[in-house]
Amino acid sequence: MRWIRHLTLGAVMASAAALAAAQNVGVGTMSQGTISFSTGSVIAKVMKENMAIESRVQPYSGETVLVPLINNGEIEFGIANVLEAQQAHSGQGSFSGRAQKDLRVAAVLYPLRTAYFVRADSDIQSLADLKGKRVTVGFSAMGTVDIIARALLSAGGLKEGDFRPVLVPNVVAGATQLQNGRADAFFFAVGAAKVAEVNASVPLRILPMPTDEASLARARAIFPDGYPSTVNPGANFVGVSAPTATLGYDNLLLTSTKVPDALVTKVLNGLATQKEALIAGFPQFRGLDPKLLVKPQLATPHHPASLAWAKARP
Repeated sequence: MRWIRHLTLGAVMASAAALAAAQNVGVGTMSQGTISFSTGSVIAKVMKENMAIESRVQPYSGETVLVPLINNGEIEFGIANVLEAQQAHSGQGSFSGRAQKDLRVAAVLYPLRTAYFVRADSDIQSLADLKGKRVTVGFSAMGTVDIIARALLSAGGLKEGDFRPVLVPNVVAGATQLQNGRADAFFFAVGAAKVAEVNASVPLRILPMPTDEASLARARAIFPDGYPSTVNPGANFVGVSAPTATLGYDNLLLTSTKVPDALVTKVLNGLATQKEALIAGFPQFRGLDPKLLVKPQLATPHHPASLAWAKARP
């Protein structure tokens, strides 16, 4: 029977190799300058150079455009956060009435940390100080981001009407509004390339998230999957001069039921063994834990190959 097992394993490996060679695998992301784009670009690069998978990164304006392409199998993989995935799969929020039932989680990548940024010379020192200020919200092309941003504002004790909303389609546009003097604070992921770009012309400072129980309860009432995550000063963390609490949540690699098991398995093996290559391309991958690439407790179901991969690991 041993030769049969060897034959089966060989067939799976040959199938994965054939799949990778037969197609140019797409990795969909949000627009350039976002954490999503940086993440997807590095994954596509490591796929090609370290996993023998021909791949390409494909940026889009927001998850409402990207996720349906993943769901339909037009793009094999894509980057989105845990809330974007949950709402898309269940047909809530921006995906109301059009649930993406074939959407699946391929892997949990690392925690995203988000915050509001202000000019370094601003007298705004806390989220509570944003009362009456011009604050980016809305994010019409990134609907779930608006929920996360408002959860963070709520942690700071702010509610609708306490600040002057600057409505923008996405986080990149929001950062540009501060750069152009049309906003006092913008929401973005910590460590994003766009934040560094703005900081080069307008020095920035991060606003800490309050972590007392009352503040956390207000944030969880809007975004239950969020959690406080401390960011330490580092070359890639613009505006962080001391350990600072931010709003964290999981960033995911999504796929669909239409993507073959062999390809998903090969990508998971690559993510688990090529962490150093991923970090070299984008430092956020320091947060990747090979033991937590699969979290069956997530609201969005995992691809069957992901569950099988996790079960087979020692």
